[in-house]
Amino acid sequence: MNLDDECSKEIVNKAFEAIEITKKTGKLKKGVNEVTKALERDQAKLVVVAKNVNPKEILMHLPSLCSEKGVPLIVVSNKEDLGAAAGLPIGTSAVAITQEGDSKGLLKEIIELLKE
Repeated sequence: MNLDDECSKEIVNKAFEAIEITKKTGKLKKGVNEVTKALERDQAKLVVVAKNVNPKEILMHLPSLCSEKGVPLIVVSNKEDLGAAAGLPIGTSAVAITQEGDSKGLLKEIIELLKE
């Protein structure tokens, strides 16, 4: 997946829902550095990145790292929504789910939708 490709509304909504459930019952990594570390340590189960990040270069390594590690990547339109879903008062450019908690079923659903 490319950083310019936005996922379908359905997938984006499910991703936000999964992040919101996970922040209560599982574990999230927020920010590009934390997400990169989670991917390198094989801890990430799902990565969500925002499209409206400046400069774009700070996210450029994530799609290839995700595909190398076999982790699904979802691109959403804005970092403010992503930050809000993760429970942050400000926007964030990337979020990784490292422990699903109660969002395990939803994560499976998202992965199936991405395969279509």
